[in-house]
Amino acid sequence: MQALVDEVRFAFQPLINVKTGAIVAIEVLARPRGKHVQELFREAARQRRLTELDVALATSALSAAAEHESLLPLHLNVFGGTVTHDLQRLDLVRERLREIGRREQEVTLEIGPPFARLDVDALLAGVDQLRDDGFGIALDGVGEGDVPLSLIADIGPAAVKLDRAVVQQLPGSPGRVALVESVRHLCEATDSQLVAEGVENERQLTTLRRNGVRLVQGNLLAPAARRPPTASSVPGVAAEITDPHGPPVSSLASGPRVTEFLSPATMLPTDVTADKVREVLADHPEISGVVLVDEDNRPQWTIDRNRFLLAVTGPYGHALHAKRPASRLADEPRVVTTATTAMEALGLVTGAEQNRMYDDAIVVDESGRCLGAVRAGDLIRGMAELKVEEAAALNPLTRLPGSDAIARDVTRRVAAGEVFAVSWLDIDGFKSVNDTVGFSAGDDLIRAVGRSLTDAAASLSSVQVGHVGGDDFLLVADLDDLVPLAEQVLAPERSAGGMAVSLSLATLVCTPSTVASYDEASSRLAPLKKHAKWLTGSSWVMSRPGTDRVEVLRGEQPGATSPTPDQERPPRS
Repeated sequence: MQALVDEVRFAFQPLINVKTGAIVAIEVLARPRGKHVQELFREAARQRRLTELDVALATSALSAAAEHESLLPLHLNVFGGTVTHDLQRLDLVRERLREIGRREQEVTLEIGPPFARLDVDALLAGVDQLRDDGFGIALDGVGEGDVPLSLIADIGPAAVKLDRAVVQQLPGSPGRVALVESVRHLCEATDSQLVAEGVENERQLTTLRRNGVRLVQGNLLAPAARRPPTASSVPGVAAEITDPHGPPVSSLASGPRVTEFLSPATMLPTDVTADKVREVLADHPEISGVVLVDEDNRPQWTIDRNRFLLAVTGPYGHALHAKRPASRLADEPRVVTTATTAMEALGLVTGAEQNRMYDDAIVVDESGRCLGAVRAGDLIRGMAELKVEEAAALNPLTRLPGSDAIARDVTRRVAAGEVFAVSWLDIDGFKSVNDTVGFSAGDDLIRAVGRSLTDAAASLSSVQVGHVGGDDFLLVADLDDLVPLAEQVLAPERSAGGMAVSLSLATLVCTPSTVASYDEASSRLAPLKKHAKWLTGSSWVMSRPGTDRVEVLRGEQPGATSPTPDQERPPRS
């Protein structure tokens, strides 16, 4: 077995947060000389020593990382079968960590396939034991092979790695795009970070960004290299984070979570000496500070780089502090949880005393263990860009969001399997209003309709409103809110410059079996809107699933018969 391991060299590839450009961890990859690593595994399997090779590669990967003295968190690959059938052998990984002076909390085990023949209960028990030992857990190879999505829910991993085979077909495959969206929603529900592997070109990266993926790995941004990166970020990535077509970071009602800005924290034990901290900061100029943690990885103190170095390098600084605990020069940590929003964290930063305004915030899990740090500068820049994006997306007349907001809400509801309604509201004869009473009166009319919709959305919690341009509005709502919504919008008599005006409302009821996407909802609404505008007065028509019949809920028919595809009255503009 040692002969097989001796054939292997290791490469290091970063995991990058595309929102901040920060390198959050490095994966250590086995690279056998002259062959693919799968050939090694096949040979070990023939010898019935697969788990032995698996663990030997993991321990050797730690040794390779130690040679370069990188402080970044590490990702190591292990088979699900090793966790299920030979869990005790992974104690060798813990022993090697002790030898190189690192801790389990700095290592994430990427548990990969095959899973098909494993005892799920034994696998979950092994994962729980590794998590109790302090290891982070990631689920690898999702979206390809035999990785059941139910494992994400069962394991609740810290990270879910989307297989490169999924990423390679983006954006050309609508099915793969839908798969990314589905896995992202599942990750949000399990509080897992979604990582996309194998990003090779800008189109793939753009598609991932647009679908809310924040952590990526691939040759486009940082190829695997013989040495781990010495910088803490990848130049140029953060500058590209603003995508006008992407989901805004305010996709949650309360804004983005602080974890979207997460960077790795440099952790040292609470009893570390000031001289040791000085050495770490001197050897790693990219580090902005150090977190002092207890034996359970809970943050006790934080050390700011600038203030600490001023103290230990000043007059008599070395004599006063070198051999004494570094905690004497530390501050209480600013602790936030994974549920904290970026805006709340920003308030914590800006509300601090002047000398600590730019200190990092420390993110902890539900057990109080350190997950990483959030740089004050990243928070400030990210929230400023959020406000700019939100302002740019609003219609200048009504201050309502555009069609992108509706598209995201519909996509979210479809992915969640909800039953809901999408409606298209239009002002009848709007061109005539402009031609008759002037564009100023027309603008006032659009503002009045926008205010009615805003008021309705404020009073009906499920309603989402978008102004898609001109005199067209889109509405999304739960079925229970449809009637009061229509009443608030259609019941008032409206006029522009003394000219009576009516509205047309077309509603499509969407269920998981009838509408699969925002594009499908849009195309099915178009003929419904035409039907609504065929009616006189303010009108409302609805199409329900399972029938082609259009219900006329409001409005008068101009003749005895309804329009047909071959003989339609010209619709009102």
